[in-house]
Amino acid sequence: MPESNRPLVERIARVLAGATFSSNAEGSDPSAAEKVDRAWREHVNQALAVLHTAREPDEAMAAAGDADVWRTMVEAALAQDLS
Repeated sequence: MPESNRPLVERIARVLAGATFSSNAEGSDPSAAEKVDRAWREHVNQALAVLHTAREPDEAMAAAGDADVWRTMVEAALAQDLS
């Protein structure tokens, strides 16, 4: 299974920052990478809120795999230090 070299909270925060700046979403910048690099930390609380909501799998997710493993993985993501 592929693994990311960035914590999940950071990846979600970067997506949220990208949505703010990128012309591929709500922003106007066709190349927003530098802005995202500077601003993603401003979206960490939103990213944490997303993960808190995602801790519990829905019925389809639970039917597709191990719900306890999912919860454990999300809890691990929430516990990561971003410093």
